[in-house]
Amino acid sequence: MVLSKLASESDVSVHCTFASRYVRESLPRYKMLENSIPKEAAFQIINDELMLDGKPRLNLASFVTTWMEPECDKLIMDAMNKNYVDMDEYPVTTELQNRCVNMIAHLFNAPLGDSEAAIGVGTVGSSEAIMLAGLAFKRKWQNKRKAEGKPHDKPNIVTGANVQVCWEKFARYFEVELKEVKLREGYYVMDPKKAVEMVDENTICVAAILGSTLNGEFEDVKLLNDLLLEKNKVTGWDTPIHVDAASGGFIAPFLWPELEWDFRLPLVKSINVSGHKYGLVYAGVGWVIWRSKENLPEELIFHINYLGTNQPTFTLNFSKGSSQIIAQYYQLIRLGYEGYRNGLEKTGRFNIVSKEIGVPLVAFSLKDNTRHTEFEIAEMLRRFGWIVPAYTMPADAQHVTVLRVVIREDFSRTLAERIVLDITKVLHDLDSLPAKINARMSVVAEQKNGTVVKKTAIETQREITTYWKNFVMAKKNNNNTIC
Repeated sequence: MVLSKLASESDVSVHCTFASRYVRESLPRYKMLENSIPKEAAFQIINDELMLDGKPRLNLASFVTTWMEPECDKLIMDAMNKNYVDMDEYPVTTELQNRCVNMIAHLFNAPLGDSEAAIGVGTVGSSEAIMLAGLAFKRKWQNKRKAEGKPHDKPNIVTGANVQVCWEKFARYFEVELKEVKLREGYYVMDPKKAVEMVDENTICVAAILGSTLNGEFEDVKLLNDLLLEKNKVTGWDTPIHVDAASGGFIAPFLWPELEWDFRLPLVKSINVSGHKYGLVYAGVGWVIWRSKENLPEELIFHINYLGTNQPTFTLNFSKGSSQIIAQYYQLIRLGYEGYRNGLEKTGRFNIVSKEIGVPLVAFSLKDNTRHTEFEIAEMLRRFGWIVPAYTMPADAQHVTVLRVVIREDFSRTLAERIVLDITKVLHDLDSLPAKINARMSVVAEQKNGTVVKKTAIETQREITTYWKNFVMAKKNNNNTIC
């Protein structure tokens, strides 16, 4: 006789995941469940929500790497459970980090002797790297001012208005005044002459950007160095330079090796670079390199021994994964100098970047935005899965709006042709629609002394830009997550 039984609610082994009560009932979003649920149900619930995320390879807003070779993926997964800070337990991982620091230092022409070790550290990204470099500049400036018996409570840093938000964070978090060189239409990077004019005795450093987030352009670090040398000679100051090479640090040495922007310039004391951008590693790794040991004050370095041995540490956090460090080392030895150079040249896309010398991206504006704006194009491109940012330039070029497409290693010819086709479709669709917002704003007139005065084209454009900027920001602010 055949023995049988009815499946009970608790017999999860015979239930289909999608038919179980765990996926049929709504789960609390912001409180923990009282009871456990099966691992299959937990996976499926999360996986289903993640399906609604954008596709990383279609995210053309981001500079961050979205594809690596399967062999490196395996190395990353194998190292997921290694805590990088446990140097005594994982000495090989520590050695790989030291090799990366030295390779990058030599790439940036650090003045090192034959057996001299480079000074630098791996970070979570360029944001942490910039915080560490800024702290070194601030402490070194403070120490000098104290030794001279001068006030040391009002440090400032000079940058362009085009800097990434991490510089604003550094200034606010560590109480340093941020003196920004304003931009102007047609010139969207820091003007070295204006920057040097803003330098005073309280300036801890001037920050130059090698690859502006806005249009990919490299700032003229060589001219900045020369002008600052002259000012230092006249004033007796020794104001240094930091180069934020987050985007351009893994591009310039391979495509324009003759370009002087790095430690070949005497006032460049530290450089940061993002391994997870054109260093071709997944998100979560950056590097900061100092010119020499004297540029990193010893009192900023902590020494701990509760993990087994004496370990020096200079980071803002403590525990972090080892996988990105290992992945960076993989890329450096896998590709070598030749690989990084060829990987960029063979894309055949550098004739269309915003500037002849700069980060491989395309920043573009509508020639005629009297009917529709760049913000409308960005919004409608999402129908096709593309994530293309539209944004306004910083002060004093706020009236200029651009779209930006970042060219990464995995951006194939097929995808390039596809997005051009989709942009064409979006423009066609927009042309067939009434320009409601623009029409409403363009007819708005001001009354002055009883006379109706039509707004100028630039006033209308600024109103449209402000409207769409507020519209997009309002949508983003619906998600209150702090990142």
